[in-house]
Amino acid sequence: MSFDTDPRLQFIESYTLKTLKVKNDKWQKLLSQDELKQLIVDFVEKGDEANLIMILQSNGIPQPCYEFPETLKSKSVYFVKKNKKSLSKERFRSEIIYGDLSNSPLDQLSALVDELLVPLLSNKRNHENWPAVVSQDVQRHVHSLKSSVFVVAGQVKGKTLLPLPVGAESFTDSDEDKAEKHLRNSIHQIEGVIIGWSHQIHDVLKRKSAQPLLEGLNPEPMVEIEFWESRARNLECIFDQLRSQKVRKMAEILERTESSYFNSFKILFQDVVNALKEAREITMYLNPLKSTIETLEESEFDQLQPRLAPVLHTLCLVWANSTHYRMPSRIIVVLQEICNLLIRIATEYLSPEEIFKGETDEALVKIKYVIGVLEQFKTDFEDKRNGLAEYFKDMEPVPWEFASSLVFARYNCFLGRVRQIEDLVETTIEFNRLEKIEIGGMKGKALSKQVENLFLEFTEFVTIFQNITYNCLDIKEPSFKRDYDKFKEKIEYLDLRLASIINQGFDDCGSLEAILKMLDAFGSLLDRPIIRKDSEPKYPMLVQLYEVELDLTKKMFDQQNALLKDTSSIVLHVNMPFVAGVLQWCQGMRERISLIKNKLVQLNNGTIETAEAVIVFQKYDQMMELLKDFEIKIYSDWTGSVGEVSELNLDLPLLTRNDESKLISVNFDPQLVSVLREVRYLESIKREDIEIPDSAANIYNKNDLFRQYLANLDLIVSRYNKVRETILDVEYPLIEGQLGHLDVQLDRAITSLNWKSEAVWEYIEETRQTTGGLEQRVSSAKDNVESMNTIMAKWCDYPLYERKEKRGLLNLDDRAANLENRYNLIKQDGVKIQEIVATNLGLFKATEDSDHWRNYLDYVDDMILDGFFNAVQCSLAYLLENTEPAGNDVMPLMEARLELAIPDMVFVPSLEYGSEDGFMELIEGIVDDAYKLSSLIPRIAKHNGMDHYQIELDDMLDLSEMRHDLMDRVSAVINKAIEQRNQFENYSYLWTENRAEFLRQFLLYNHVLTQEEIENAGEEGVPESPPTLEQFKEQMDTYETLYDEVAALPDVYVFDQWFRLSIRPFKQNLLNVVRKWSLMFKTHLIDHVTNSLKSLQDFIKITTTGLCAEVEDGDYEGLVSCMGHLLNVRDRTANTDEMFEPLKQTIDLLKSYDHEMSEEVHQQLQELPEQWNNVKKQGVMVKQQVAPLQANEVAIIRRKCTSFDVKQHEFREQFRKDAPFKYDSMGVYENLDDMHIKIKDMEAEMKELADSASLFEVNMPEFKQLKQCRKEVKLLKTCWDMTELVTSCFDDWKTTLWIAIDVESMEVECKKFVKEIRGMDKEMRAWDVYSGLESNVKNMVTSLRAVTELQNPAIRERHWLQLMQTTKVRFVMDDSTTLNDLLALNLHNFEDEVRNIVDKATKELNMEKILKELDSTWSVMEFENDHHLRTQTPLLRSSEELIETLEDNQVQLQNLMTSKYIAYFLEEVSSWQTKLSTADSVISIWFEVQRTWSHLESIFIGSEDIRKQLPDDSKRFDGIDSDFKGLMEDAVKTPNVIEATNKQGLFALLEDIQDRLALCEKALAEYLETKRLAFPRFYFISSADLLDILSKGNQPLLVARHLSKLFDNLHRLEFKKEGEEETKEAVGMYSGDNEYVEFKQPVWCTGPVETWLNKIMEESQTTINTNVSDGVVTYEEKARDLWLFDHAAQVALAGNQIWWSTEVKIAFGRLEEGYENALKDYNKKQVAQLITLIQLLVGELTKGDRQKICTICTIDVHNRDVVAKLISMKAENAQEFAWLSQLKHRWDEKQTKCFVDICDAIFTYSNEYLGNTPRLVITPLTDRCYITLTQSLHLTMSGAPAGPAGTGKTETTKDLGRALGIMVY
Repeated sequence: MSFDTDPRLQFIESYTLKTLKVKNDKWQKLLSQDELKQLIVDFVEKGDEANLIMILQSNGIPQPCYEFPETLKSKSVYFVKKNKKSLSKERFRSEIIYGDLSNSPLDQLSALVDELLVPLLSNKRNHENWPAVVSQDVQRHVHSLKSSVFVVAGQVKGKTLLPLPVGAESFTDSDEDKAEKHLRNSIHQIEGVIIGWSHQIHDVLKRKSAQPLLEGLNPEPMVEIEFWESRARNLECIFDQLRSQKVRKMAEILERTESSYFNSFKILFQDVVNALKEAREITMYLNPLKSTIETLEESEFDQLQPRLAPVLHTLCLVWANSTHYRMPSRIIVVLQEICNLLIRIATEYLSPEEIFKGETDEALVKIKYVIGVLEQFKTDFEDKRNGLAEYFKDMEPVPWEFASSLVFARYNCFLGRVRQIEDLVETTIEFNRLEKIEIGGMKGKALSKQVENLFLEFTEFVTIFQNITYNCLDIKEPSFKRDYDKFKEKIEYLDLRLASIINQGFDDCGSLEAILKMLDAFGSLLDRPIIRKDSEPKYPMLVQLYEVELDLTKKMFDQQNALLKDTSSIVLHVNMPFVAGVLQWCQGMRERISLIKNKLVQLNNGTIETAEAVIVFQKYDQMMELLKDFEIKIYSDWTGSVGEVSELNLDLPLLTRNDESKLISVNFDPQLVSVLREVRYLESIKREDIEIPDSAANIYNKNDLFRQYLANLDLIVSRYNKVRETILDVEYPLIEGQLGHLDVQLDRAITSLNWKSEAVWEYIEETRQTTGGLEQRVSSAKDNVESMNTIMAKWCDYPLYERKEKRGLLNLDDRAANLENRYNLIKQDGVKIQEIVATNLGLFKATEDSDHWRNYLDYVDDMILDGFFNAVQCSLAYLLENTEPAGNDVMPLMEARLELAIPDMVFVPSLEYGSEDGFMELIEGIVDDAYKLSSLIPRIAKHNGMDHYQIELDDMLDLSEMRHDLMDRVSAVINKAIEQRNQFENYSYLWTENRAEFLRQFLLYNHVLTQEEIENAGEEGVPESPPTLEQFKEQMDTYETLYDEVAALPDVYVFDQWFRLSIRPFKQNLLNVVRKWSLMFKTHLIDHVTNSLKSLQDFIKITTTGLCAEVEDGDYEGLVSCMGHLLNVRDRTANTDEMFEPLKQTIDLLKSYDHEMSEEVHQQLQELPEQWNNVKKQGVMVKQQVAPLQANEVAIIRRKCTSFDVKQHEFREQFRKDAPFKYDSMGVYENLDDMHIKIKDMEAEMKELADSASLFEVNMPEFKQLKQCRKEVKLLKTCWDMTELVTSCFDDWKTTLWIAIDVESMEVECKKFVKEIRGMDKEMRAWDVYSGLESNVKNMVTSLRAVTELQNPAIRERHWLQLMQTTKVRFVMDDSTTLNDLLALNLHNFEDEVRNIVDKATKELNMEKILKELDSTWSVMEFENDHHLRTQTPLLRSSEELIETLEDNQVQLQNLMTSKYIAYFLEEVSSWQTKLSTADSVISIWFEVQRTWSHLESIFIGSEDIRKQLPDDSKRFDGIDSDFKGLMEDAVKTPNVIEATNKQGLFALLEDIQDRLALCEKALAEYLETKRLAFPRFYFISSADLLDILSKGNQPLLVARHLSKLFDNLHRLEFKKEGEEETKEAVGMYSGDNEYVEFKQPVWCTGPVETWLNKIMEESQTTINTNVSDGVVTYEEKARDLWLFDHAAQVALAGNQIWWSTEVKIAFGRLEEGYENALKDYNKKQVAQLITLIQLLVGELTKGDRQKICTICTIDVHNRDVVAKLISMKAENAQEFAWLSQLKHRWDEKQTKCFVDICDAIFTYSNEYLGNTPRLVITPLTDRCYITLTQSLHLTMSGAPAGPAGTGKTETTKDLGRALGIMVY
């Protein structure tokens, strides 16, 4: 809806702009806001809203709204509907009321009354015709109205305005006599006004500040202050009015007239003066209170307490100094109002609607604070009340003698309500403890359930308060009291039940600890009176149980004391050294019994004061003494030996070296570590009674120095070992010399330097720098290689060509520029790589021409080749991925357009193969661009002789296959696109057919003639049948439908999801073509209507003129002209009479197709029918006038016709005799010319007669004889022309030589002749000339077919002889033979016989070719040979080509044998069939025997172990080996396949060998089973791998490559070296990620392989277990982030998990001891540890260290989340399911094993070596999988995760195995 067109909106706009004087730009800003504009539109359009108010805003923009505002700051306009309905556009003004609104209506009303109504109605000239009574009454009412408005206006402003009497303006007239006279006349009015003033002033004086309190409005102190300020202003206003000159004059009149109202007036005035004095004084003294009250109002409740005293202090000052306010009634009012203010602020602070919905703890804190403040205010009030005398300095004190209840009545009620809410909240908090209480014991479950039910009942009742809708702090609200009373009754009942439950729990608890935990759980609930009364009798039992606990402690102490003889079994505090552990154990025992004692004391009942309790506490004191003595003994023993141990170990060298691995390690003895640990823990215990020995303290004082030594030595060791372990074979020769110099320097620390030597630090610094330099250079070189890999990795970041957008087409815009940019980047990277190689040359300090450096360049060269391979593969993979025909989310990648280039449909780009700019060439170019990347960087290894890398990439099979796959896909979509184009061929007639010719035939025959119709019509032609209008409509509808059909075609076709074919151009062109077809018919109809009417109009004009001419007797020319016009009218009559209605229908039809005719056409169609009727009438009249002249002329014409008829019969007879109808006629064309001339003369005479007869309406004969002659002359000419053409052509062919005969072209010509002959008029077929012509052509066609057959190259001499025998005609077949010679054989009579001979020759030729191919193929087909790796025995190489050829040829021979023409080649075919069948059988068994021999040879010949275990089978195999080798040597001598396989007895020999091999295999399988039983892991590898292992069992280095299949991550072994040779003594193991772990004990890999593999497995597990033990012990010796680097990844992870479980249990212990933040503190520690690890990851790390820390971070995140979950669910002990359900690793010191606990399942950590592998992120689903699978294992059942593929089922199971240290296969 537009404001420019709608009159309703225009009116609102216009009225608003004019009334509010709003500028148009402001109005446009209003309309720019859709919401405001919609308000105006909805008011006009909808009936929902009755009012529209436009309020002018401060920014000058009108604001529309539907409601009248309570106050107005500016002028507004309104529009009000009379009825709630939408406004009509025509009568909207009568449907609304509109006007403007003032922001001060009373001022306007007052001005209206004063300036308009009063002057108008008071003017006596307006009363001239009024009766006096009416005039006076009107004046009285007017004055009354003025006074009322005056008073009301004053009241609105807070003032009391005193209305003056009528004529008051003349009271001060300068003419005193006149004024005096007027006053005397107004005495009654003055007295009446005085009465009114009295009422007004008394109303003001009677008002009290306590009125709002009396009305129950709960006013606040500002109301009191504002009351007195307002009263003072109002009284000053009244005082000023009473002292005005006019009022004084009125008082004088009253005094002079001795009016009785004068005294009243004086008293009234005095009352005003006194009241004003009082109000001024009170306002002055209350003004200081105002600021304190405002501060109070602006304060939050928690800021009130210090601000209350100033308020009371100010009030006391007011009371002491203000004489008028020193009244109890007034001070009570302000105190009550202050109380109301405090109540309001307290209510807002407590938020009654949130008290029961939020946290009860927070609510209780607030409530207690409110109560404290409110109570404090009452206390301050009483203090001020008692000290009021201090405020009266020079006068007698006036105390507050009123009762406090007058001030605090409502205040105390509110305070009581708050106390009730406090009680309710405290009870709620106490009973909320029941939610987490679980009672143990036999009845624990039932009792816990009762507690739970009790808590639920309590919760339901508390919910009542949470859902209340009333204000619980409103003291007038009765609902709260009712709900509170019910609550107290319910709580009393719940207390009784809870007391019963506690008593039952006492009885059911089996131990003191359980009872104390239960009592602790119930907490403050035990102090509730009812519960305390019922529970007290149970408390004496606690003392008895405590005595039992002390006895148990004594027993444990005795056991510990007895274990001192064997310290390895003594119980220590977790992970502490011996002395500190024992001391901490004693401290734990001490705390255990002390904690129980303290809890008994805290129960605060009389039980601990009994005699029995005294005895028990004496036992407690004795136990404490025993523990103290035990500590002293342990500590004394340790201090006596620590000095000697420390000195001895400080003499050890700094480093040690492993002679086998050449790796070094720090030689700091564990005993020294133990001393340092003891001292550290003893200091951490911080016990005053323990003094550390000087020797230990001295060592510990050097702890930082030792730590510094160790840190730097660890750094040296790690750097040196890193170089040793990470250096590649290709890099080692480059730094071998530098490493030797470093070894010399390290030998000092290994042989001479110890921990007490001088200058140790200088040596360490020097060695650290040397080691660091080498390590840094090696690391830099490796980093450079890594950066080179990073550079090359960027080549694969994105393919060479990508989509324009995420789902767009392949971006080939600016292809050349983008390609150049990419090539430049590659070239720049090549420069960087060259620089990196040059840098590494310097880092390794190598020489360019050394062999070692060239080997290194080859290594780098291979990396670059891989980089280019990946780059090309990335681009090809991207193309393949985005051209995947069956892809789920593949969008079109490429596009072609189909365009119509008449007469063809063409693709852009072209999809034709071989096109220069075609699609196929485009894809080839894209692929070539990707390959060309590898030619942009010169080869690094230039010594290899190649310039770049593309040569090798071109030969890579993987890339070639990807390229072929891509091109196959391209070919597939091209074929589909072409197929789609072919489907549009059915529209091709639209642009190939001639529209003009189509229209011509349609107009003649109402359709396009078919060839059959033309042939059937013959010479006479197809009869014309003009189309009807309905047929026109059908044609136009057809094309309209076709237009819609084409328009409905999709614009785009997508093939194989990635190729898009756009047919929009083709579709648009096709639509234009269809439109032209449709328009052709419409144009014709338009022309038809226009021309028909124009033609008729011209005819009527000419005919009318001609018929008006007079014809005289004898005027033949005039008669002929007149008859001509009449004839024309007669001829047109039938058509013209029926013309008008079809023309109207035609116009209507065109109109239905949106084609409107011109106005001229419509006018013609309206006028011409009448004009045509006039012409017909005129013709009838003229015909009657010329009838006599016409009759004479008719007689003459009839006589001429009779004479011509006789003549034409005679000519017909002569024509039939002389015309050339015979095939052997002579002079044919001369005869035909003569006949044509005669017929032509007679036709001219006949035409002249016909014209005259037609003119004068004479019926003329048809003269059929002459017409028949004309027709036959034409037919004869056509027939003889064809005869001459055929004869001349055949004569020319007959001279053609045999070798040059082109039968195909001859047959084409003959077929044309046959077609043309058949197309001749059927009337000719009875003539002899036609029969002769047809027979001649048919014979030639038949003969040519035979000649075609005989031209077959398969015809041999034997076949020509057979043909001569058949035709019984002999001739010589040579180069001079012509077609005429062959036609002499009358081949048209022997067509079938010729075909049979040729067919036989063809089949024999095919057989001949096959046999030649067989001979040529198998004469050169030879076996290819390989050599056995171990024995170099020649072996047959498997050839797919050989097998396929053999199979194909056997099938060919089988087909030949089934042919009926086999007779000539039967012997040869049978021979080949036998040879190939034998070859097939022999090859099949030969390859099988060879495969089995190759498999078993290394086992039975190469493995001494197997030969010993299977002697008989080994002997059997020796015979097989001899036979097979002899067979193969013979095969090498005879390489031809047929010759080699068709040897006599070969097949039988191979069968014998095969049978013997089967016996060997069976024996071997039985032998392998025994090995698998000995080492079960063999079951999980293939037999081939197992045989390989067994055969190389005495060669551990070769067996090592199978270790990754037998172990989780043990990939190879480290063997001890003797000199340069490796022994069979394994000293360590390597993981797949090259992590090395040294065995604790070496393993000799000798003897049966299964035996030493078992030893390897056991030693690897023992090593891991020992390392885990060491890791757990040393965990606390250094920072965790340093400790990680001391251990292998698996050990670090397992130790980390053990300590996590331990620390969580410790946190739970502290939680149970009462430290509520234990878990939270530990969680913070976890976060700090994670941050530390993340910082490490940001720094420089080795690949292995980075992976180790990443894995620990992954597990640590889960550990952190577990603890966070325990915190969120407020877990209280380690029995929470959330903790029990976690995998918890723990270390058992007694069994020295790691165990994994989860729920009730306990698993021994299997110590399978896992290497440095990543771990899965543990999700809640993973936790559930772990629980399920471990429970199934625990119950000796099976379990398997289920779910869709790719969801991580297998990986989760494997990860669980890694967590348990188990191998998962």
